[in-house]
Amino acid sequence: RSSTAVILAGDDHVSPDGRVMEVLSEHLWQGWLEGYLLTGRHGLFSCYEAFIHIVDSMFNQHAKWLKVSGGIPWRRPIASLNYLLTSHVWRQDHNGFSHQDPGFIDHVVNKKAEVVRVYLPPDANSLLSVMDHCLRSRSYVNVIVAGKQPESQWLDMASAVSHCSVGVGIWTWASNEQAGAPDVVMACAGDVPTLGTLAGVDLLRRQLPELKVRVVNVVDLMTLQSPSAHPHGLADSEFDSIFTEDKPVIFAFHGYPWLIHRLTYKRTNHDNFHVHGYMEEGTTTTPFDMTLLNELDRFHLAADAVDRVPRLSKVGAHFKQLVRDRLVDHRQWVTEHGDDLPEIKEWKWV
Repeated sequence: RSSTAVILAGDDHVSPDGRVMEVLSEHLWQGWLEGYLLTGRHGLFSCYEAFIHIVDSMFNQHAKWLKVSGGIPWRRPIASLNYLLTSHVWRQDHNGFSHQDPGFIDHVVNKKAEVVRVYLPPDANSLLSVMDHCLRSRSYVNVIVAGKQPESQWLDMASAVSHCSVGVGIWTWASNEQAGAPDVVMACAGDVPTLGTLAGVDLLRRQLPELKVRVVNVVDLMTLQSPSAHPHGLADSEFDSIFTEDKPVIFAFHGYPWLIHRLTYKRTNHDNFHVHGYMEEGTTTTPFDMTLLNELDRFHLAADAVDRVPRLSKVGAHFKQLVRDRLVDHRQWVTEHGDDLPEIKEWKWV
């Protein structure tokens, strides 16, 4: 790393002529990267999710430049502008409310479909696959959202590559409706929403084993749009086969919920989409409590699924009581210990 300050004996890989430069100025980073890309090289802009908004207007100009330059024959393609948004909204344990804003995604999808791509890898292998694809791509703006905490590992590498290549798919290993139609679709996009969804599905399958659940994960957000709106969009027949034409869909989303409605409003089953996401509720708190404040936790997702399945109207009361009891336990524990319950922190898919 480059440093013009005093270099101490314990400093590691620091020198006045270092090639890695870090300054707290998003405008400068963006300018550096845009110029670097124009030299024919490729790069990555990693930033706290909440503060990438500082370069909103610079992103605008680059996206517009890409659109226009794509129609100029003598302009050669350049490496894509890659954003990695980390330290995201769901893991601001110590920074709190000021660092909690996932709205850059909404801003990005306003631009032309031939330019923008948004990826929400659910685990570490998916992140590797997505990053490999983005660094090889040309003339796009790629936005990748992934936390800097240790990631869960749901897919092996081959499965992750296959899943990311399509951008959306049914996770058969987490579903139990292969023999017939599901009662409910539990969908998710983002690393923390995926964890909450799988934990909620595990709870449902333990407490209500007769409930038929389909789990769907979305890596490429633009697959939710129709092909007429974005080149990555799924055909209506494909979309309907995954999300069904008439079953409730409980969608756990990384960002603001209305973006999912905006992307899917023309789909057959849109009226049955019930999206959980960031509701502008936050503080300095534990990871699970942060999701609970925004009803993106396993208990709210599972309870919503029970509410949306008509045949559970009579038997769902006991499940809802279980959920209420667990939420009381959580509140008491987190108030006393300042940490999440061990059963929450240590949960694993079995």
